[in-house]
Amino acid sequence: MKLVLLKKADLPLEVVILLIGSMTMMITGILLFPVSEGSLPYYENGLYGLLLVIFALQIITLGKTPFGEMGRSGVLLVAGVMIAAAGMVTCFIPIFKQLPRILLFLCFGPGGFLLLIQMCFLRDKLRTWVKYGGIFWHLISGCSAVYVLSILIALFLWKQNPNTIPMAAVVILIYGLAIFYLACVIHKIYRKYPEAEKPAGKDIEFSTDQAMLLLIGVFMLLLGLLLIPVNLGFLPFSKNAQLGLLMVIFAVQMLAAGSTPIGVFPRSWPVIIGGILFAAIGIVSCIIPEILVAQLTVLVGVLNILGGIITLVKICLSRKTPSEVPPAPASSVVAKLFTVNLTMNLLQILFGTSMLMPNLVPGLIIGVILAANGCVLLYLLHILIVLDIIKRNITAGTCN
Repeated sequence: MKLVLLKKADLPLEVVILLIGSMTMMITGILLFPVSEGSLPYYENGLYGLLLVIFALQIITLGKTPFGEMGRSGVLLVAGVMIAAAGMVTCFIPIFKQLPRILLFLCFGPGGFLLLIQMCFLRDKLRTWVKYGGIFWHLISGCSAVYVLSILIALFLWKQNPNTIPMAAVVILIYGLAIFYLACVIHKIYRKYPEAEKPAGKDIEFSTDQAMLLLIGVFMLLLGLLLIPVNLGFLPFSKNAQLGLLMVIFAVQMLAAGSTPIGVFPRSWPVIIGGILFAAIGIVSCIIPEILVAQLTVLVGVLNILGGIITLVKICLSRKTPSEVPPAPASSVVAKLFTVNLTMNLLQILFGTSMLMPNLVPGLIIGVILAANGCVLLYLLHILIVLDIIKRNITAGTCN
């Protein structure tokens, strides 16, 4: 039993994103029943923003849009970041409602219809899947169900009739089950045909870790900038959705790469279960206001402090341990990397402390700290990309 738990869990990124999407829809469907009876409050913006961030994740990491697979490119990366930013602002600020609703209607309605048409008429889809048979029959069923239900959800978004909430809850719940079914089918296909997992049309070198770093950097920068007018009383703010969205981002990192707020671990089943729990808690916090704010404030604060301290200890130990000198082009970049890591973790500890002791740091200063943390994260991403380029150039020179 112990060996089974510690066994590496092989979950492709696409399956991880589908699982998060499935959990979001199933939990939403379940919660909408008490919401329709008035026994639970409901934060519509939290759900809308979370869904936009999930769509953005697919675009940034896989090059898969709600309108079809386009391959990873620089243009698509920028579009994904903009959609993620729109989702984050939607979560944080309760007054933005029409734009996210229109964006989601386009993703679910025309997007679902186009995906259904592409599945039926593109040469490498339905006709090829029918020829292969076996598991691909399940792929046809899963895709068809997801695309048709997606169109139905778009209709509910368009109508927005309070009387249809129980019916919408049923459709959303079934939609979540259909996504889960599709995720299981795709997982089996990728295990049987590993070459199918490789993204098509990739013209940029951008790893999953870099994509998540970009997402967290944008999250921190936007949150910090928005907290300034919020603390001045110019904007309302939803802390429950902010904490919930952060938990979901943590969950994606844990499920996709074993990267937790306190360090990187082998992607074993305990880490996967922890990621699923983080996702569930985050989704509930996004949708139902105030229900988990106190608990998540403490949890996020403790995780930030522990993560910052543990990483600082590792950095100090690595400086004392003799290591091989990096090549000349990379030495200055490595020095910058050390400085950025040190700064980032100090800011992380300061942020965690401010969450546990809210009166210690004024709200305006917290906004500045978070914005600075976001800038440092984005600069760290820039350094990592530069290091990758240097490594590729050195490798190419060695091969030549």
